[in-house]
Amino acid sequence: MPFIAALIGYVTKRVAIEMMFKPVEFVGIKPFLGWQGVLPANARRMASTATEMLTHNLVDPKEIFSRLDPEQVAREIEQPLLRVVEDVTREVMEQYQPRLWEVLPNTAQALLLKRVQAEAPRAIAKIMREIADNIEDVLDLQHMVVENLVRDKALLNRLIRDISRPEMRFIAKSGIFFGFVLGCVQLIIWAVTKSPIVLPLFGFLIGWLTDWLALKMIFLPREPRTFFGFYTWQGVFQKRRDQVAADYGDMIAREIITIPNLIEAVLKGPKSDRLFQLITREVQKTIDQQASIVKPFVAVAVGTRRFQEMKQTAATKAAERVPETIRHAEDYAINALDVRNTIVDRMRKLTALEFEQLLRPAFRQDEWKLIAVGAIIGGLVGELQVLLLLH
Repeated sequence: MPFIAALIGYVTKRVAIEMMFKPVEFVGIKPFLGWQGVLPANARRMASTATEMLTHNLVDPKEIFSRLDPEQVAREIEQPLLRVVEDVTREVMEQYQPRLWEVLPNTAQALLLKRVQAEAPRAIAKIMREIADNIEDVLDLQHMVVENLVRDKALLNRLIRDISRPEMRFIAKSGIFFGFVLGCVQLIIWAVTKSPIVLPLFGFLIGWLTDWLALKMIFLPREPRTFFGFYTWQGVFQKRRDQVAADYGDMIAREIITIPNLIEAVLKGPKSDRLFQLITREVQKTIDQQASIVKPFVAVAVGTRRFQEMKQTAATKAAERVPETIRHAEDYAINALDVRNTIVDRMRKLTALEFEQLLRPAFRQDEWKLIAVGAIIGGLVGELQVLLLLH
């Protein structure tokens, strides 16, 4: 009986752990006949909770982006930027007035391109300074993180599972110990009473109590406490603070707050209009300032309204080329933003309760389901024991 109880304790824990994460998508007949992992099923709520902790306590977008040197960014992307300026200028001119562009002397074409190219890095640096000073106007970091985690539920699973792997192992192993101890009690009561109800009752109790105890011991007590005068215990998750901070910082910087994700959020997020306004203004200003050599000819040839449309088209095409251009500054931006070390340092300064909130929401709201499943499995195994004894 103690060994079967230990097996019940272990199996119920493994089942509970897997049910937290799998399956990623609902399997069965919706809405009730089937199952989806607790985390994937509540992806938006879980992601919102994790992101609130991230954006409120660990990452300040304004502080992070202030580390970028606008002039350095411009230098990093200077060569691809010059190619973009040339391509966009040629495309726009050929689209709106191909004959005029063809008849312009090569020297006039080259002079126009050089003058616009010369101003482009300064325009980029100006845009970068304005973005850094008003990052909240162009980037909704919380929206970006939540949408990425909801869209990629497997990533949300990894975020929780990878930082809590030792805790998951502890849950499974604790089931063996607690199950064995309760199995010894079960054996004594069975020997005294010989009542068939003892086996399913204890199976249910082992499944429920060992799940409940294991989940509590992950987080509590938050600070080391001594029990019975000699045994000291601290929640497993709290004890691993330094390693959790390192793992969490690595994953956030590697898979969530990445340069491609930031660029996508700025260009396509709910505040992207603001960035496009900045780009449009600077592109049009640059064209007006540097294209004086051909502007009179172009304005006459295509008309003032068409000339304004040309500038708008140039701005649109420039914005479309931003992702591929800014990619050349990715290595510099990663080192300058230093997201990983920022998160690690701040996580280590969190209070015990704040630190607990990194993982605790993944368990709290639906942990009763996991405990209930453990209890049901334990009860069924107890019934099986009764059948075996009767036969």
